[in-house]
Amino acid sequence: MNVTDIIDHLGTFAFAVSGIRMASARNFDWFGAYVIGLVTAIGGGTTRDILLNVTPFWMQEPSYLLVTGLALLATLLFNEKIYRLQKTLFLFDTIGLGLFVVVGIEKSFGAGFPVWVCILMGTITGSVGGVIRDVLINEIPLLFRRDIYALACVAGGLVFFGCQYLALSTAVTSILAALSVILVRLAAVKYHIQLPTLKSDISNK
Repeated sequence: MNVTDIIDHLGTFAFAVSGIRMASARNFDWFGAYVIGLVTAIGGGTTRDILLNVTPFWMQEPSYLLVTGLALLATLLFNEKIYRLQKTLFLFDTIGLGLFVVVGIEKSFGAGFPVWVCILMGTITGSVGGVIRDVLINEIPLLFRRDIYALACVAGGLVFFGCQYLALSTAVTSILAALSVILVRLAAVKYHIQLPTLKSDISNK
Protein backbone atom coordinates (compact mmCIF):
# COMPACT_ATOMS: atom_id res chain seq x y z
CA MET A 1 0.00 0.00 0.00
CA ASN A 2 1.54 3.31 -1.11
CA VAL A 3 1.25 6.75 0.46
CA THR A 4 -1.73 7.75 -1.68
CA ASP A 5 -3.66 4.63 -0.67
CA ILE A 6 -2.96 5.23 3.01
CA ILE A 7 -4.12 8.85 2.76
CA ASP A 8 -7.18 7.74 0.77
CA HIS A 9 -8.26 5.25 3.43
CA LEU A 10 -7.62 7.68 6.29
CA GLY A 11 -9.70 10.27 4.47
CA THR A 12 -12.45 7.69 3.92
CA PHE A 13 -12.56 6.95 7.65
CA ALA A 14 -12.58 10.62 8.62
CA PHE A 15 -15.32 11.58 6.16
CA ALA A 16 -17.38 8.49 7.01
CA VAL A 17 -17.30 9.40 10.71
CA SER A 18 -18.42 12.96 9.95
CA GLY A 19 -21.31 11.69 7.83
CA ILE A 20 -22.35 9.08 10.39
CA ARG A 21 -22.29 11.66 13.18
CA MET A 22 -24.58 13.97 11.18
CA ALA A 23 -26.91 11.04 10.48
CA SER A 24 -26.89 10.24 14.20
CA ALA A 25 -27.97 13.79 15.00
CA ARG A 26 -30.98 13.22 12.70
CA ASN A 27 -31.81 9.87 14.39
CA PHE A 28 -31.06 7.70 11.36
CA ASP A 29 -30.97 3.93 11.89
CA TRP A 30 -27.69 2.03 11.57
CA PHE A 31 -28.15 1.27 7.88
CA GLY A 32 -29.14 4.85 7.08
CA ALA A 33 -26.13 6.13 9.01
CA TYR A 34 -23.85 3.76 7.08
CA VAL A 35 -25.25 4.98 3.76
CA ILE A 36 -24.73 8.63 4.73
CA GLY A 37 -21.19 7.85 5.88
CA LEU A 38 -20.48 5.99 2.66
CA VAL A 39 -21.73 8.68 0.28
CA THR A 40 -19.80 11.28 2.28
CA ALA A 41 -16.64 9.21 1.88
CA ILE A 42 -16.93 8.13 -1.76
CA GLY A 43 -19.14 10.79 -3.35
CA GLY A 44 -16.35 13.19 -4.27
CA GLY A 45 -14.00 10.50 -5.54
CA THR A 46 -16.77 8.90 -7.58
CA THR A 47 -17.58 12.23 -9.23
CA ARG A 48 -13.88 12.76 -9.94
CA ASP A 49 -13.44 9.33 -11.52
CA ILE A 50 -16.52 9.77 -13.71
CA LEU A 51 -15.16 13.10 -14.95
CA LEU A 52 -11.76 11.51 -15.56
CA ASN A 53 -13.49 8.69 -17.47
CA VAL A 54 -12.20 5.89 -15.24
CA THR A 55 -13.96 3.22 -13.21
CA PRO A 56 -14.92 4.62 -9.76
CA PHE A 57 -12.24 3.58 -7.28
CA TRP A 58 -14.53 1.82 -4.80
CA MET A 59 -15.83 -0.54 -7.52
CA GLN A 60 -12.34 -2.01 -7.83
CA GLU A 61 -11.41 -2.15 -4.15
CA PRO A 62 -14.00 -3.17 -1.49
CA SER A 63 -11.83 -1.90 1.36
CA TYR A 64 -13.58 1.49 1.21
CA LEU A 65 -16.87 -0.17 2.11
CA LEU A 66 -15.13 -1.98 4.98
CA VAL A 67 -13.49 1.24 6.23
CA THR A 68 -16.92 2.90 6.32
CA GLY A 69 -18.17 -0.07 8.34
CA LEU A 70 -15.28 0.43 10.78
CA ALA A 71 -16.22 4.11 11.04
CA LEU A 72 -19.77 3.10 11.93
CA LEU A 73 -18.50 0.63 14.51
CA ALA A 74 -16.17 3.21 16.05
CA THR A 75 -19.02 5.70 16.24
CA LEU A 76 -21.30 3.15 17.91
CA LEU A 77 -18.65 2.18 20.45
CA PHE A 78 -17.50 5.69 21.28
CA ASN A 79 -20.65 7.62 20.44
CA GLU A 80 -21.04 9.32 23.81
CA LYS A 81 -17.40 10.42 23.90
CA ILE A 82 -17.59 11.71 20.34
CA TYR A 83 -20.90 13.44 21.05
CA ARG A 84 -19.43 15.27 24.04
CA LEU A 85 -16.67 16.70 21.88
CA GLN A 86 -18.47 19.61 20.23
CA LYS A 87 -15.79 20.11 17.60
CA THR A 88 -15.27 16.47 16.69
CA LEU A 89 -17.58 16.49 13.67
CA PHE A 90 -15.93 19.61 12.29
CA LEU A 91 -12.46 18.18 12.93
CA PHE A 92 -13.15 14.90 11.14
CA ASP A 93 -14.72 16.76 8.22
CA THR A 94 -11.70 19.05 7.99
CA ILE A 95 -9.18 16.20 8.15
CA GLY A 96 -11.10 14.29 5.50
CA LEU A 97 -11.19 17.38 3.32
CA GLY A 98 -7.41 17.83 3.45
CA LEU A 99 -6.65 14.17 2.80
CA PHE A 100 -9.07 13.80 -0.09
CA VAL A 101 -7.85 16.94 -1.83
CA VAL A 102 -4.38 15.38 -1.98
CA VAL A 103 -5.77 12.09 -3.32
CA GLY A 104 -7.74 13.86 -6.04
CA ILE A 105 -4.75 15.91 -7.13
CA GLU A 106 -2.37 12.95 -7.18
CA LYS A 107 -4.71 10.73 -9.20
CA SER A 108 -5.40 13.49 -11.73
CA PHE A 109 -1.73 14.43 -11.98
CA GLY A 110 -0.79 10.80 -12.47
CA ALA A 111 -3.29 10.61 -15.33
CA GLY A 112 -1.45 13.44 -17.10
CA PHE A 113 -3.91 16.29 -16.62
CA PRO A 114 -2.73 19.93 -16.36
CA VAL A 115 -2.29 21.69 -13.03
CA TRP A 116 -5.60 23.57 -13.09
CA VAL A 117 -7.55 20.39 -13.78
CA CYS A 118 -5.72 18.60 -10.95
CA ILE A 119 -6.58 21.36 -8.49
CA LEU A 120 -10.22 21.27 -9.62
CA MET A 121 -10.35 17.49 -9.28
CA GLY A 122 -8.82 17.78 -5.81
CA THR A 123 -11.52 20.26 -4.82
CA ILE A 124 -14.24 18.00 -6.21
CA THR A 125 -12.80 14.96 -4.42
CA GLY A 126 -12.74 16.81 -1.12
CA SER A 127 -16.06 18.63 -1.23
CA VAL A 128 -18.68 16.87 -3.36
CA GLY A 129 -19.19 14.00 -0.90
CA GLY A 130 -20.14 16.56 1.74
CA VAL A 131 -22.54 18.21 -0.70
CA ILE A 132 -24.30 14.88 -1.35
CA ARG A 133 -24.43 14.21 2.41
CA ASP A 134 -25.97 17.58 3.16
CA VAL A 135 -28.57 17.22 0.42
CA LEU A 136 -29.60 13.79 1.70
CA ILE A 137 -30.07 15.04 5.26
CA ASN A 138 -31.81 18.21 4.07
CA GLU A 139 -29.08 20.71 4.95
CA ILE A 140 -27.78 23.62 2.89
CA PRO A 141 -24.46 22.24 1.57
CA LEU A 142 -21.49 23.65 3.44
CA LEU A 143 -19.83 24.37 0.10
CA PHE A 144 -22.50 26.99 -0.66
CA ARG A 145 -22.31 28.83 2.64
CA ARG A 146 -20.02 31.69 3.53
CA ASP A 147 -17.37 29.47 5.14
CA ILE A 148 -13.96 29.04 3.49
CA TYR A 149 -14.26 25.48 2.19
CA ALA A 150 -13.56 25.11 -1.52
CA LEU A 151 -10.92 27.85 -1.34
CA ALA A 152 -9.09 25.82 1.30
CA CYS A 153 -8.95 23.00 -1.26
CA VAL A 154 -7.51 25.37 -3.86
CA ALA A 155 -4.90 26.52 -1.35
CA GLY A 156 -3.91 22.91 -0.79
CA GLY A 157 -3.54 22.42 -4.53
CA LEU A 158 -1.25 25.42 -4.82
CA VAL A 159 0.90 24.13 -1.97
CA PHE A 160 1.02 20.69 -3.61
CA PHE A 161 2.38 22.02 -6.88
CA GLY A 162 4.67 24.42 -5.05
CA CYS A 163 6.21 21.39 -3.35
CA GLN A 164 6.41 19.64 -6.72
CA TYR A 165 8.32 22.63 -8.11
CA LEU A 166 10.74 22.39 -5.19
CA ALA A 167 11.19 18.68 -5.94
CA LEU A 168 10.16 17.56 -2.45
CA SER A 169 9.40 13.89 -1.85
CA THR A 170 5.91 12.51 -2.50
CA ALA A 171 5.28 11.90 1.20
CA VAL A 172 6.35 15.42 2.24
CA THR A 173 4.36 16.98 -0.60
CA SER A 174 1.22 15.07 0.39
CA ILE A 175 1.55 15.91 4.07
CA LEU A 176 2.19 19.62 3.48
CA ALA A 177 -0.68 19.93 1.00
CA ALA A 178 -3.14 18.18 3.33
CA LEU A 179 -1.98 20.25 6.31
CA SER A 180 -2.40 23.46 4.33
CA VAL A 181 -6.05 22.61 3.61
CA ILE A 182 -6.66 21.72 7.25
CA LEU A 183 -4.93 24.83 8.61
CA VAL A 184 -6.68 27.22 6.21
CA ARG A 185 -10.03 25.71 7.15
CA LEU A 186 -9.29 25.84 10.89
CA ALA A 187 -7.99 29.41 10.70
CA ALA A 188 -11.02 30.55 8.71
CA VAL A 189 -13.40 29.17 11.32
CA LYS A 190 -11.39 30.34 14.33
CA TYR A 191 -11.00 33.90 13.06
CA HIS A 192 -14.42 34.06 11.36
CA ILE A 193 -12.99 34.60 7.90
CA GLN A 194 -15.85 34.38 5.42
CA LEU A 195 -16.64 35.28 1.86
CA PRO A 196 -19.13 38.12 1.30
CA THR A 197 -22.66 37.04 0.48
CA LEU A 198 -24.47 37.93 -2.71
CA LYS A 199 -27.20 40.43 -1.82
CA SER A 200 -30.58 40.58 -3.49
CA ASP A 201 -33.25 43.28 -3.47
CA ILE A 202 -36.00 40.87 -4.50
CA SER A 203 -37.27 40.44 -0.94
CA ASN A 204 -37.62 44.19 -0.58
CA LYS A 205 -39.84 44.59 -3.63
